[in-house]
Amino acid sequence: MNKTTNTIKPALAALTAGVCCVAGFVLAPVQSAEANTYSNLVNAQNQHAASVARESQLKAQLAGVSTELANKIVELDDLTNNKIVAAQDKVTQANADAATAQDEAEAAAQRLEAAQKDKENLEKQIEQTGKDYDDAHAAVAQIARDSMHGSNTSEVMSVVTGASSTQDFVNSMQSRDALSRNEANAASLAASDLNTSKNRGERLAAIEKQIATLKTQADQKSAAAQTAAENAQNERDALEQLRQEGEQRRNELTSMVSDLKDQQAAQAAQSVLLASRVDSYNQQYIQEQAAAGGQVSNGQQQSSGGTVSGGSTGGGTVSGGGSSSAGSSTGQGTSNGDVGNMYVAGQCTWYAYNRRKAMGIGTPSYLHNGGEWYLNAPRYGLRVDHVPQVGAALSFPPGVAGADGTYGHVAVVEAVSGNTVTISEMNVMGPFVVSSRTLPNASAYWYVH
Repeated sequence: MNKTTNTIKPALAALTAGVCCVAGFVLAPVQSAEANTYSNLVNAQNQHAASVARESQLKAQLAGVSTELANKIVELDDLTNNKIVAAQDKVTQANADAATAQDEAEAAAQRLEAAQKDKENLEKQIEQTGKDYDDAHAAVAQIARDSMHGSNTSEVMSVVTGASSTQDFVNSMQSRDALSRNEANAASLAASDLNTSKNRGERLAAIEKQIATLKTQADQKSAAAQTAAENAQNERDALEQLRQEGEQRRNELTSMVSDLKDQQAAQAAQSVLLASRVDSYNQQYIQEQAAAGGQVSNGQQQSSGGTVSGGSTGGGTVSGGGSSSAGSSTGQGTSNGDVGNMYVAGQCTWYAYNRRKAMGIGTPSYLHNGGEWYLNAPRYGLRVDHVPQVGAALSFPPGVAGADGTYGHVAVVEAVSGNTVTISEMNVMGPFVVSSRTLPNASAYWYVH
């Protein structure tokens, strides 16, 4: 949702690539994990086919671009959408394996500790009454004695035999020949049935044997946990290396792409760059949250959205007057009403404020729901019109282009190519998840500058 709640959240100094979606966007359902090997194979084949088709389309859009530049763009796209995604899957699996191995190691250690405690207790008993004392025989004999004298224990025994009184219990025992009223016979028979007739010396030997087995198991589980943890760390390091490579490639391409004249090629290149930045935004947010919560980041990479067809709004321009104190050289933003990010963390409004701030553009703190930004912005002196511009907030009225029917939505313009616009946004795929998409008919939307 994009509803506004005036709960104060600490604003992040830099862009925290959180992610925010809007309820109402129609998204493809998340596919459940398949244990079936055939299904996994089919999924892998489908993913490969989609990747090949994506690369083919991208190359077609880059026709006419120098081979060197086109190859760099295609390589960055492959890195972002294939290699990093695959590496993330390995990290997720390795983290899960490490957690499972650690749980098993801890369970084995606990079993060993329990057995050692049993041994310690038994050794104390042996010191008191010797190795040959038969605890089972003595305990059952006491039950038999108590049952014959109407003690509370007879009630327990009666439950087992279905007797309702001591006399019924005695009669039942007699009729079944399960236990005579002779104390010694009762003890011997019950001990045999329970298979607990070992004396203390025998039990101590059994426990010591069990401890040796458990010790071996615990050592094996501990070693497996250590190996799994090291493997998980290696996978995280490999993922981080890929992300660093992506940042280097992105930085290299940014200036080169800006010189492209062909609109189709420029739009394709900008989409590839934005997808790479989206991954960077999400990773940055995850790391910041992990640091704040004292947790270890698993390097989760969120997906960038595909191209989504946009809807349209009514025509006309909202008169906003001149903008004031922009903080940028693009005639955008204002310091009026900007007292920090007062929007709900993880929502589209929260992200739009942070993203514009990272771009050097001030935004009022109380523009309310995403679908109301274009209505409320003029009172702060912000220009509002149908002219897309990088850094502008695209304010979707309720129901437009999949926006929530009550609260609307807001995104930030990342690139403009002809009459298409590429945006980044949060909460389309879930709170704190940044995604991107490209919309046609860009002049149909409301832009807050």
